[in-house]
Amino acid sequence: MPVITARPDWPACCRSCCTNRDEMSRPGMLLTSLPSRMARWVRGHHRLAAAALALAGILAAGLVAAGRSYLLSGLPAEAAIQRLGEMDQATVIYDVHDQLAFTVFRQQRIDAPISKISPDLVRAIIAIEDQRFYDHRGFDLVRIAAAVLADLRHRRAAQGASTITQQLARQSFLTADKTIHRKLQELVLAARIERRYTKQQILELYLNKVYFGDGLYGVETASRGYFGKTAAEVSLAEAALLAGLVKSPSTSAPTVNLERAQSRRNVVLQVMLDSGVIKRDAWQAARNERVVLRNGLRAEEPRGEYFKEQVRRELLERFGWQRVYETGLRVFSTIDMAMQQSADAAVAQQLKALDARRSRLTASRAKRVTTGEDNLLQAALVAMDPDSGHVRAMVGGRDFAESSFNRAVQARRQPGSAFKPFVYAAALEAGYTPATVIDDLSAPVETLVGNWMPEDEHSDADSMSLRTGLRTSSNRAAVRLLQEVGIEQTVQYAKNLGIGDVPNVPSLALGSGEVTLQSLTAAYAAFANAGMVPQPVLIRRVEDLSGQVLYESTSTPTRAISEATAFLMASMLSDVIDAGTGARARAAGFTLPAAGKTGTTNDFNDAWFVGFTPRLVTGVWVGFDQPHTILPNGFASEIAVPMWAAFMKAATAGDKPTWLPRPAGIVTATVCRLSGKLATKGCDKADVGSDSAKGRHQPMVYTEYFARGTEPTTSCLLHGSRGFFGVFASVFGVGRDQHAHVRVEEPQPDPPLPDTQNVVVSQPKEALPEAAPKRGCWSRVFGRGREKTK
Repeated sequence: MPVITARPDWPACCRSCCTNRDEMSRPGMLLTSLPSRMARWVRGHHRLAAAALALAGILAAGLVAAGRSYLLSGLPAEAAIQRLGEMDQATVIYDVHDQLAFTVFRQQRIDAPISKISPDLVRAIIAIEDQRFYDHRGFDLVRIAAAVLADLRHRRAAQGASTITQQLARQSFLTADKTIHRKLQELVLAARIERRYTKQQILELYLNKVYFGDGLYGVETASRGYFGKTAAEVSLAEAALLAGLVKSPSTSAPTVNLERAQSRRNVVLQVMLDSGVIKRDAWQAARNERVVLRNGLRAEEPRGEYFKEQVRRELLERFGWQRVYETGLRVFSTIDMAMQQSADAAVAQQLKALDARRSRLTASRAKRVTTGEDNLLQAALVAMDPDSGHVRAMVGGRDFAESSFNRAVQARRQPGSAFKPFVYAAALEAGYTPATVIDDLSAPVETLVGNWMPEDEHSDADSMSLRTGLRTSSNRAAVRLLQEVGIEQTVQYAKNLGIGDVPNVPSLALGSGEVTLQSLTAAYAAFANAGMVPQPVLIRRVEDLSGQVLYESTSTPTRAISEATAFLMASMLSDVIDAGTGARARAAGFTLPAAGKTGTTNDFNDAWFVGFTPRLVTGVWVGFDQPHTILPNGFASEIAVPMWAAFMKAATAGDKPTWLPRPAGIVTATVCRLSGKLATKGCDKADVGSDSAKGRHQPMVYTEYFARGTEPTTSCLLHGSRGFFGVFASVFGVGRDQHAHVRVEEPQPDPPLPDTQNVVVSQPKEALPEAAPKRGCWSRVFGRGREKTK
């Protein structure tokens, strides 16, 4: 027997074992003695052994905890599992008449209880997706093993193994990533769902969530969307077709690939036959049935999309994404769908006409009007109730599908002459009257960079009244008036009217500040609402599914200008439509009493018109997103006014021809058109001028409105007056008719009293002085023979 000698590099325990050569000489002695020797070593080093075991346990527990944490990371809490049955509910938006107008949803889905779903459809889904549905507890081990073998055999993911419960878990909480981590999470969630819900509940949840392609979620929505039937009415063939879509809904949808959809239908029918769910005659009849597609869902008409989007934005800001898209809010809006339809039609019609005009331009002229990258002409329209600010119609562009940018709310542009009414309103508040004459219009305006003379397209007169200046949209009159009233005061009134920040410069009178169409329209509403400016309102009330009110608009108009000023402004602005730059509205057939103002910016880049009746105020804008010329000499009178008139004619059809009631503080007086003073018989015999085309004469005398206390108290000295000043004026032409040179697009009749049929004059008219007797030269020069005045 050979002797085993301990080697120096052996462990100490082994070297000690070799000291007994007799024991080591026995066969197997080394192996059989190791356990006992290890035990003796542990007893000798028990502290070290305990520490090693503890460390190993800690490491194992840590690995298990880390794996569990990794597996469960991102999984929903138990409360979310309990809410799984609470399907996302679409937010519904109603119009001003509480009729359904829009829906806001994340998924187009109509829920249906399983009792309202065809048994053929239920059996088809189970047959093709999860034949052992009623036997497993969330996941099918047999199916998983078969899928693993198939994948190994084909060396790829050749066969799926997800049960209906797993699919429900994935659709509700997980992504579609094909990773082991996501698959393990799916198994965990499926088991939790099975513990929480019954098989019938799981099946109903799945059937209402599963995607069938073409934007259709749930069997009820898919049945209506593809066949025009409810889920309870579909045939066996239709049920099999729907079941076949679940595997690849985007590519197999019958609206995308009918042949593939039919092929998948036949696969489902074969599986149902092989599993004994249907009999052969039913299988044969279903295979031979022709697919007839019919969309039974009520598609929302493509109108009011900018209004809907603006409401959606306000809802998200107030309630957040989850409540808007999941809890089924009931939103009562301010939109009038009939007016919205008229607005869409008016914008589309005028843009089409303008596009045609632009296309007729010669190549050389077209270069001047098509600069910029985007040559698509845009337009916007806002119509609202002047009393409440409730928005009745909104158009933010020519096509929402091409651009969702809302030019009625989001775009800030220069309003041009549409800003002038705020200058005139500030003047009236400061004590001016519609008859006040503005002089020295030919004098340049002093600015920090030198003298400035505004260009004037409509008038070259050296003086004119406020009424005439606004009617003719005189630039020089507006700038001069701004200088007299004060820029700071005008800026403050503009802010009071909701315009916002505007520059403190002389060109402010010509609309050099930037505004939105919605804010400008709301500011004009103050003229129709006795000086009260409303806040634009799109949402009246919001309720939850139970009917509890979550929000209700409490917006109330605020005082911006006096009631008298508002009435006088409305009267002056009515001249713009009747005989001024807005007269094309009358030519278009709009006949109701109305008032408004045009606005055209430099280089004809923007065209505006804002006008109102007592019931409705509407603003329109036309231009390009990147400002450039719309048309050469394209004034708002021919670009924006026809759009406004087309809408207002339709929107106010049936309205009575009434005007704003005259406030108690408004009086009338018969005045001279040139001096603004009380008229004499000499004024009555004078004539302002005529329109050669129409042959109409303007009388020098007319009846004007005044705020009580601002009416004139002295008589005109320019016509028929005696005394040195009258003779001087007569001989040397002081105060001679300047308005005979005013150029407007329509004749200039006597400015009408808008409410002539209903006006009750609260102030007696001042009697006209009797005609003076004929006098000789001496009397004319020195005033002899003057009558005694009473």
